[in-house]
Amino acid sequence: MQLGYNEIMIVSKYFEDINDFINLEMGVKRFRGNMERFHFNPIPLNQYSRKLFPNIETFHIYNKEDEIFKDGKIFKYVIWYKVSYSRYLEEKEEMNEYKNIEYTQEDRNIFGNIIPIEVHSFGNECFCKCTSLKSINIPTSISKIGNSCFEGCSSLKSIEIPTSVIEIGNECFKECSLLKSIEIPTSVITIGNWCFYKCSSLTTINIPTSVSKIGYGCFEECESLTSINIEDVKYISKERIFMNEPMLISIKIPENLKMINGKNIEKKDINEFIIPSSITKIGDGCFYECTSLTSINIPTSISEIGDGCFVCCPSLTSINIPTSVIEIGFGCFYECLSLTSINIPSSITSFGYVCFKECTSLTSINIPTSVIEIGDECFYECTSLTSLTIEDIKYISEERIFMNEPMLISIKIPKNLKMINGKNIEKKDINEFIIPSSINKIGYKCFYECTSLKSINIPTNVSKIGNRCFYECSSLTSITIPTSVIEIGFGCFYKCLSLTSIEIPSSVSKIGNKCFSWCSSLTSINIPSSVSKLGYECFYECYSLTSITIPTSVSKIGNWCFIYCSSLQTIKIPTSVSKIGNYCFCECSSLTSINIPSSITSFGYGCFYHCGCEEELKKNKKIPKYCFEESFEEY
Repeated sequence: MQLGYNEIMIVSKYFEDINDFINLEMGVKRFRGNMERFHFNPIPLNQYSRKLFPNIETFHIYNKEDEIFKDGKIFKYVIWYKVSYSRYLEEKEEMNEYKNIEYTQEDRNIFGNIIPIEVHSFGNECFCKCTSLKSINIPTSISKIGNSCFEGCSSLKSIEIPTSVIEIGNECFKECSLLKSIEIPTSVITIGNWCFYKCSSLTTINIPTSVSKIGYGCFEECESLTSINIEDVKYISKERIFMNEPMLISIKIPENLKMINGKNIEKKDINEFIIPSSITKIGDGCFYECTSLTSINIPTSISEIGDGCFVCCPSLTSINIPTSVIEIGFGCFYECLSLTSINIPSSITSFGYVCFKECTSLTSINIPTSVIEIGDECFYECTSLTSLTIEDIKYISEERIFMNEPMLISIKIPKNLKMINGKNIEKKDINEFIIPSSINKIGYKCFYECTSLKSINIPTNVSKIGNRCFYECSSLTSITIPTSVIEIGFGCFYKCLSLTSIEIPSSVSKIGNKCFSWCSSLTSINIPSSVSKLGYECFYECYSLTSITIPTSVSKIGNWCFIYCSSLQTIKIPTSVSKIGNYCFCECSSLTSINIPSSITSFGYGCFYHCGCEEELKKNKKIPKYCFEESFEEY
C-alpha cells in the first residue's frame, strides 16, 4: 500500500524532531512540501524550524521551555505541559486550550473541595490529612489521582471514582481508616504502591481486568479486608493471587482474606502454576517474595519480564527464558539466592538495573550479541560468579569488559570472575584499546569509572556517544570527537577532572544535560552553531573555565548551566537567546562582563546571584529582582 498525503501527515505527527521531517522530504520526492500542509506544529519549534511550518494556525506548546511564536496566522495556543489550576486562571486567554491542569494542595486551600470542571488531575497530597473530609465528588474530567492524594483522610467513608480515571497514585488512600469499600472502574490501569495501606475498615474491593499494574504493599494492614472480587483470576498460590491478561499481574494475599469472587480461597502450590499462553508480558513484581517457587516455565508468548518480577524468590534454582523475550526488567532476579545459572537467549536486548544483584549462588551467565544495554550493578554481590560467556568481546581492561557491535557496551568486571569463554582473564591497559570501525554508537556508561583512561580516539563511524559514557574518567585529558557524531549524551563527561579542552564538531546538534559538570580542569570549549540549547547543569562547577562563546543558534540556556564557574570572566549572550534558566550564572564570582540582549524574555530565579557583575546588572531595570535572590525554589 502506498501512503498518500493524508496518511503521511498522520504518520509524521509521531516524528520526534525536525530531522525526521527534513529526511522525509529529502528522501521521498512526492512528499516535498509536507511541512507546509500542517496547520499546527507537531513538534516544538525554534526560530529556524519555525520557518519550515509557514501555515501554522494553532500553536502547540509541549514543554515549559518551548519557544513561543506570535506571528503569521496563529490564532490559538494549546498548552500540553502541566499547570496548576491557579496558574491556569492567571494565564488563560480566550481561544487558548489547556490539556493538563492539575488541582494542587495549594489550589484546594484557595478554592476548596469543589473541583472545577477544567481540572484534569489531582496533584500529590492534594487532600492529604483533610481529617474532616467525609466524601467528595470527582468530576469526569479527572484522569489521574496523585500520590498521597487522600492519605490520612480519617473521616472519608466513601468515594466514587469516575470512569475517566486511569491512574491511582502511590499511598493514595493510605490510612483512610473509615473507608469501607471502593469501586475501581474499568478505566483504571495503574494502582500505586501502598495505595490502600492501613485502610483498616476496608472490607471488600474489586480489581477489574483493565488493571495492568498493582504496586507493592497495596493492601498491607487492611485488617478488615476479607473479600476481593477479581474478574480474571489465573491462579492462587499460598503467597499471591495471579490475574488478568495479556499482562499477568499479582497481589500479595491480604492476611485476613477469606473470599475471592464470593468463594472460599483454595490455595495451590506455586510450582504447579502454568502461565497461560494468552499472557504476553509478566508484570512488575509479579512473583515477588514467592519463597517456595523453585522453577518456572515461561511460555513463548512472553516478550517482556517486568521490573522486580522474581525479587526475593530464594528457592528459585532454574528458569527458562524463551527467545520471544526481548527485555528483562529492573531488579528482575534480585536476591534469588539459589539461582545457579541462567541462559540468556539471543533475543534479549537489555538487562535492567541490579538485574542479578545478590544472586549469591550464580556461577555463570552468558551475554549474547543482541544486548545493547546492561544496567548498573547488574552483577553486584554475585559472589559465586566466576565465569562469563560473551559472544563478541572487543577488549578487556582492568576495570571493564567491552563487547558487541554495532553499539559498543561494557560491564564492570565482577569481583570474583576468573574465566571468560572458558579461558583465564587477560586484562590489558585501557589506553591501548582501539575502538573498532564496526562501532557506530557508544553505549550507556561504556567507559564508566575507567579511572586510568587518559585519551581515546573515537572512529568516524560513531554517530552517538551515550549517556554517562565517560562518567568519572578522572584521568582523561584529551578526546577526539569526529564529525560523524551528532549527539553527546546526558552526563557524558561528568567529573572528567583532568579534561582541559575539547573540540565539539559542527555535526553535533545535541549536548546532553550535565554533559561537562564537574570538569574542574576545563579551561576552554567551543560550542558549534549546530547546537540550539545548553541543557541544565551543562557546565556546573567548571572552576577553570574562563570564557565561552555561545553561538547564535542557541535559544535557551538551561537551569544551573554555569553555576559555580568561579573563573568565568566574560560571556557574550547572542540575540537568539530568549530564556536564561534558574541560577544559570549563580556564584560566577569572577564574571565582570555579560551583555543582556533585548531578545531575553524569561529570566530564571537567582540567575545572577553572587556573580561578579551583580551590582552592575541590578541597574538594568529589565532584569527582575528575583534574579539576584538566593532562594533555591523552582519558578
